[in-house]
Order: sequence, then structure tokens, then C-alpha cells
Amino acid sequence: MMWRRGSFRVLSMTEDRRLSLLAATDPASLKALAEMLLPKLPDVEVIQSRTGLVMLPMRDTVTGTDFHLGEVLVAEAHVRSGGATGYGMVTGRDLEQAMAMALVDLAGALGIGAADIMALTRTTERVRQAADDAILRRVAATRVEMETF
Repeated sequence: MMWRRGSFRVLSMTEDRRLSLLAATDPASLKALAEMLLPKLPDVEVIQSRTGLVMLPMRDTVTGTDFHLGEVLVAEAHVRSGGATGYGMVTGRDLEQAMAMALVDLAGALGIGAADIMALTRTTERVRQAADDAILRRVAATRVEMETF
């Protein structure tokens, strides 16, 4: 689920996955794709473009309770066009990156540039998987197995 202005909006699995991957995409690649898609979009209305703080939720795995770890600075953009909306939120204060994410999300919702969006998200997914694998290999290298009697 994604929080929007005091209410929850349930995202489809595909939309949720697209937003997660777009948020993790290299900013330069994301901005380049948005620049390429922008002329193909119908008139775009910017609903909001801002920076702010959001609470970082965590879960205590022992007790199973949720708590707020702290606040995170984010840039957020929300756009609308052709009866569809696009949303972008990234950590930090890069409003251009958030707007690019929102425009690419909007294009995806309208079915514009689907192949280009899919290519970018697949590349991001491969990069993330490689980084995760590298971390797991480093962790595995430090693992010690002990015998207990």
C-alpha cells in the first residue's frame, strides 16, 4: 500500500513493483527516459511537487509490533494526464528525479513506452539483484559454523 494525503491507496502488484524499481533506478537513466516519453504524453497536469519528511516504519520482530524509527527526507511528485495518474517518491531532495519517476509511472499507466519502461526496470532489477548477491556472498564468507555437544 502507498500513503497519499492521509489515505491509503492499494496498488496493484504490477504498479507497486514498477514504482519500487523506478525509485531504485539510476537517476540519470530515469530522467533520460522521462525526457523521451514526455512529448508522447497528453497534456500533463502537475498535482504536486515537493520535498518533505516521512516516517520510517519498522517492525520489532520479537514482539511483532510496528514503530517509527525516524524521519526520512523525500522528494515527491504527483501528475495527471488522460484520466491516469503518475506518482514518484525518492529519498533525498531531487525533485527532478521524483518528477521523472512520476512521468514514467504515468506513461506506464497510459501504456505509452511500455517496452522502454520494461527495459529500464529489468536493468534496475538485474543491478539490484547483483548488489544483493554480492552482499550475501560477503556475509556468507564471514559465517562460522560451530558444533554443539
